[in-house]
Amino acid sequence: MREEKQRPRVGVPYRTRNEELTGERAKFESYLRSIETAGGTPVEVSLGLAKDELMKLADSLDAVVLPGSPADVNPSLYHASRHAKAAKEDEHRERTDYALLENAFGEGKPILAICYGIQILNVFLGGSLIQDIPSEMKTNIQHEWLGRSEGKPEPFHAAKFVSDSRIAKLNGATESQVNSSHHQSIREPGRNLRVAGRATDGVVEAVEWTGDANWVTGVQWHPERMTNDALAKGLFRELVSAARGAMIRA
Repeated sequence: MREEKQRPRVGVPYRTRNEELTGERAKFESYLRSIETAGGTPVEVSLGLAKDELMKLADSLDAVVLPGSPADVNPSLYHASRHAKAAKEDEHRERTDYALLENAFGEGKPILAICYGIQILNVFLGGSLIQDIPSEMKTNIQHEWLGRSEGKPEPFHAAKFVSDSRIAKLNGATESQVNSSHHQSIREPGRNLRVAGRATDGVVEAVEWTGDANWVTGVQWHPERMTNDALAKGLFRELVSAARGAMIRA
């Protein structure tokens, strides 16, 4: 019981409201397993909570993981017109993520933002997004996982990290191979977000918060699917470690 109390409570919102309502959990559970393996207690966050219920739950958390999603962030949130290739937004997910982010930044709780998560983190902090990489950029890198439903393998590509960044230190090198299944990415970084890594075509792959000492990291790839990768495991371990440190300070 004592060990359980020392395990930080890490909130994870459902990827979409539709997946929550239909019980589609396979991809969602990858995040929960990664948190548990790293020493945290994953806490599922419903996208259907009333505001007071959501804030009460947010107060009880020690850290947050923002997962990927098949939705795209509503471009009106960063004052842009909708691109023809943009997917529909999920208002329930946006509302929930914003509430969790507001609480985490206000209380100094660590955040790990993944794929869609890095994008909504960036928008929350006033940044903007590239709405469709293939049509807006010249690149030979396959960022989107094409043919996934037909069983085609997940694409990987190199990500290069800033030498003095937290993620480069965690990786033990300034380059790593990462998986990729997205068509949007950060355009202009939000306030106090440092770009810590890019693909060789310039697409932002990692950001780090510089506003205070809080551990906030965003990655465009999916570490929860790279279960044998040292950097992927290290990201979840560092999140849990930072959350445990925040618990002690509190």
